[in-house]
Amino acid sequence: MHRTLRQSLSTLAILAGALLLGGCNSCNRPHASPQQQAEHKSTQIPQPEADRLYALVAQQLQWGARVPGTSAHDSCRRWITEQLKMHADTVFEQPFTASVYGRRYSCTNIIARLFPERRERILLCAHWDSRPRADEDPIPENRSLPIPGANDGASGVAVVLEIVRLLRQQPPHGIGVDVVFFDAEDMGAPADAAMFCLGSKYFAANFPLPLRPRYGILFDLVGDHQARFFIEETSQQAAPSLVERLWKLGRLYGNGTFVEQRGGSVVDDHHALIELGIPTVDIIDLELVGNQSPIERRRYWHTRMDDMRNISGQTLQSVATVVLALLYSDTPFPL
Repeated sequence: MHRTLRQSLSTLAILAGALLLGGCNSCNRPHASPQQQAEHKSTQIPQPEADRLYALVAQQLQWGARVPGTSAHDSCRRWITEQLKMHADTVFEQPFTASVYGRRYSCTNIIARLFPERRERILLCAHWDSRPRADEDPIPENRSLPIPGANDGASGVAVVLEIVRLLRQQPPHGIGVDVVFFDAEDMGAPADAAMFCLGSKYFAANFPLPLRPRYGILFDLVGDHQARFFIEETSQQAAPSLVERLWKLGRLYGNGTFVEQRGGSVVDDHHALIELGIPTVDIIDLELVGNQSPIERRRYWHTRMDDMRNISGQTLQSVATVVLALLYSDTPFPL
């Protein structure tokens, strides 16, 4: 994603920092009572596994940074495709060529469908590539190297893969699910927003699905130990009812990670989907973008420090549970 000006977030960050510095573990976060949980579900919500989610992130990093044109990128593409084939009805790839600053890259969006016979559908998505330059790294020698992309990339993929697994084990009532993992999200120079989100732009311009989903949910930067998911402004404008519903469920199931306050906007893959006519919400840890967090450890966006040390299986579990609570509710289409 590309950094944009977020004045509203800078004020909130001061308040958030006071809370976060006092404690970061889920033991300090509010939990829904059994009565509250019962009021918000008609079907038992399947339980994501924190250890499995953590391992799914680590697996993507084992080959190295998933930069287009590298062997690590190709290995991870094949692995993601195989993971989807274990649970989805249909899996296919959408290859495209990205021209970036005079160089051409072979890229691939990875797409899957569950319950294709169902006409009422939702879209789950994340980007799976790694940024080729750690241009925010405090060490100058690192800035020409790629980022590991544990949180920026792999965390969103892990959450979607775990949701897909659980959807297959316990099919939800009446809804179909489409999945897309976007490539070439993070190729642009810092001041060049047009060169970001190339995979989602290609997907929108060459829409490969037979039906348009009712709405989409994008997962980006969703794995930090001290994650704070403020409401992203473009998401609020495009899908206010969906935002309201997700953040209310976040209050119940998010273990304190979903903050019911506006946090400004970012250029991310949801923009292309919204322009296509698919209202999409970006669940994203906005404080990380631009390294605005009041906590020094969390200032690793677009640096070589975006590695497994920052990843929490419990945070990934909370995010997955919030979305599953929506999908298994009586009203999974709040729009």
